[in-house]
Amino acid sequence: MTEVPAVSTSPPEPAAVAPSAVIHDLGYRPYEGPRLGAGAVSWAFFVTGLRHCFGLGRSGRSKVLPMILLALMLLPALILVGVLVQAKDLLGLDEQIVAYSTYPMTTQLLISVFVAAQAPALISRDLRFRTITLYLARPLRRTTYVLVRVASLTAATFVLIGAPLLLMYLGGLLAELPAGRETGRFLGAAVGALLLAACLAGLSALTAALTVRRGLAVAAVIVVLLVSYTVVATIQGIAWDSGHDTVGEVAGLFSPYTLVNGVQVFLFDAPEATPTPPTGTAMGLLYLGTVAVLVLGSMAAMLGRYRTVTS
Repeated sequence: MTEVPAVSTSPPEPAAVAPSAVIHDLGYRPYEGPRLGAGAVSWAFFVTGLRHCFGLGRSGRSKVLPMILLALMLLPALILVGVLVQAKDLLGLDEQIVAYSTYPMTTQLLISVFVAAQAPALISRDLRFRTITLYLARPLRRTTYVLVRVASLTAATFVLIGAPLLLMYLGGLLAELPAGRETGRFLGAAVGALLLAACLAGLSALTAALTVRRGLAVAAVIVVLLVSYTVVATIQGIAWDSGHDTVGEVAGLFSPYTLVNGVQVFLFDAPEATPTPPTGTAMGLLYLGTVAVLVLGSMAAMLGRYRTVTS
């Protein structure tokens, strides 16, 4: 009888494997600096938005439109200053050719195109590409996001409106117009420029927040700003011709341009840019209250819109 050899049931010893992975020390260290918090984030967010309104930090194509609009805003002011300085005595000029308070009304098309182009760039694009979720994932509240975005647009619009006014003011001083009078009028116009910038920024930002399509937002903002002024100007002209000035004064409440000009007439006795400016304290206070309602109401409506945006 043949004997069967015994079979070992123990597992075979593994063969020696040469190490194939090496750990390299690249010198990475965790961040140990100060944590600046939400305030620094908000400030950086504001500055970035302000730069983006003029195409700074963006592609070259993004710089073309805002820079052209800024140049076109400055060009008439530069021409007016040149005429004032060179031909003051010849033409018998003792004040600005175009009043500070009426200059924004004269260039309202350029201002409207600027805010219509930049509001969607700041607002609609974040909603369309969902970058808003990245912002809200950081220590940035929805309220802060809305306020900072509108503040950036307001500051950019104020720069656009205020730059030619400053140029006219310096030209007036160079032409030796009364410095005290020019300073007072310029400061009043600067307040009006700030109020106009806040109204336009709030209204255009709210319009842009209602759609994620930039082209549609641009068209909507232009329609809201220019059509409202056209309708108001038409009603005011008819009211003035027919002797119903009160109707024209009330109509002036429904366009940011006529609204802010009315406030300047009421507060600073600025030159009138509309046929039916507000007369009397009650109407002047109504204009002031409407400005506050427009700005604060736009903010409240935007906050309501962003409550539906999830982080």
